[in-house]
Amino acid sequence: MNGKDTAEVEAALTEKQPQSPSKSPTHAVLTQLTRRAAIVQIVTAVVANITIISSGMGIGFPSIAMIELTNSTTSVVLTESDATWFASITSIMCPFGGLLSGYLLDKVGRKKTLYFINIISIVSWTIMSFASRTDSATLFIQLIVARIIIGIAIGLSSTPASVYAAEVAHPNLRGRLTLLTAFCTAIGMLSIYTLGYVFKNDWRFVCMICGIFTVVSLLTVIPLPESPSWLVSKKRMPKAERCLKVVRAIKEENHPEIRAELEALEDNIARFRSAQDGKKSKLDQLKKPEVYKPLAIMCTFFFFQQFTGIFVIIVYAASFSIEAGVAIDPFLSAVFVGLTRVVTTVLMSFISDKFGRRPPALFSGFGMASCMFGLAVCAIHPVKGTSLSWIPTVLLVAFIFTATLGFLTLPFSMNAEVYPTKIRGFASGLTIFFGYTMSFIILKIYPSMVETIGNSNVFILFGCLSMLGIAFVYFFLPETKGRTLEDIESHFRGKKQSSPDSKQEVEMKTMLKANEAA
Repeated sequence: MNGKDTAEVEAALTEKQPQSPSKSPTHAVLTQLTRRAAIVQIVTAVVANITIISSGMGIGFPSIAMIELTNSTTSVVLTESDATWFASITSIMCPFGGLLSGYLLDKVGRKKTLYFINIISIVSWTIMSFASRTDSATLFIQLIVARIIIGIAIGLSSTPASVYAAEVAHPNLRGRLTLLTAFCTAIGMLSIYTLGYVFKNDWRFVCMICGIFTVVSLLTVIPLPESPSWLVSKKRMPKAERCLKVVRAIKEENHPEIRAELEALEDNIARFRSAQDGKKSKLDQLKKPEVYKPLAIMCTFFFFQQFTGIFVIIVYAASFSIEAGVAIDPFLSAVFVGLTRVVTTVLMSFISDKFGRRPPALFSGFGMASCMFGLAVCAIHPVKGTSLSWIPTVLLVAFIFTATLGFLTLPFSMNAEVYPTKIRGFASGLTIFFGYTMSFIILKIYPSMVETIGNSNVFILFGCLSMLGIAFVYFFLPETKGRTLEDIESHFRGKKQSSPDSKQEVEMKTMLKANEAA
């Protein structure tokens, strides 16, 4: 075997296995290339997800504005009914943003979808920054229009950045990078809670700060390469090769790894197109097991995410703190909730890569159930004003901690992994539509639930649903750690995956060792 053959065999092995440490020059070069590619993929994924921060700000904004908007001492105020619409209209629009996300991802690509999210977010923040200070009716209309726009942006932002990260990342990095969407959403919420705590009486100024940040976010998208997977699906092979070389940190022309990956993408998309005969509609494609199986699993996962109380705490952070018996300033409590989510999302990125998706999800469900049952006990036997008044605060923070380890973050990150390339945009958008529809339902009925059955019974209900979520994860949620997107698709299609030490790879390793011995 000559040197060229050896290099080609090593390149083939490098595609599928992490390199073990070695002192040989060849392995040193491969490690350096892998490190450089990892840095490029991390940077591109981070930049793509900066867009999501504005959406996180939009989710948490009602918490900081409601007090001033309903305060009778201010110049213009909203009625109780108007304030309710201001808080909930975003949840109504998010599902439509999710559907629009699927359309845009498939039609115009991942990068232009990020452009669109930033542009409409800027429009929303601008409207609120200059909202009327003299007329309540005008103020209400401006706020509703702005919140409708940001609601669409929030629904849109739940998928593109994570899909982009999943498509540019190596399988060993993908779990961590797809969690960036959850992390940046958490950063956005922490930022808006903190700004609200600092500028309690000037939500318009807060909106102006958010708008300026979103302009910066828009500018950062410009240098990003488009997703090679999407370009291949559109048969734009020259550009797909250029973008793939960027994210793989390879400059050589006709590099074997680049050729092999492009061919794999082409084969995967061609197989999907052949299966659908090039004529079937999106609904027909949903009948395929590699589509309807992950769709059913992800929709169920989103159901448990919403009906275990996670988004209730996020959106109603201040008021929920009061109802849970938290003794500290409700705005400061919201900041603690946001900070806990940020810290835990960072931790989750390492946990997901080390332990996969299923173990953290099981632990998350158990922790959420325990915290909700604990809050129910505190509601039945109030501890406020006693030496145990700290317990509700600890339980609330612990709930956010455990939720972020699984049920809050994993549905969004796995949504970018489990669907075939050709229909990934549509299917992930449909899943987000379902998830936000569930969010709208629980956010609308939560105040009525508290009034009708009481805090303690609401907490017990959330705890019971968390227990059911554990059963769902144990029996149905697949493990995606370390698998390529093609492997995941084959899993749902029902084909067995070859083991890492397949016969072909063993033969290649043997040839390498023989060559090195010679």
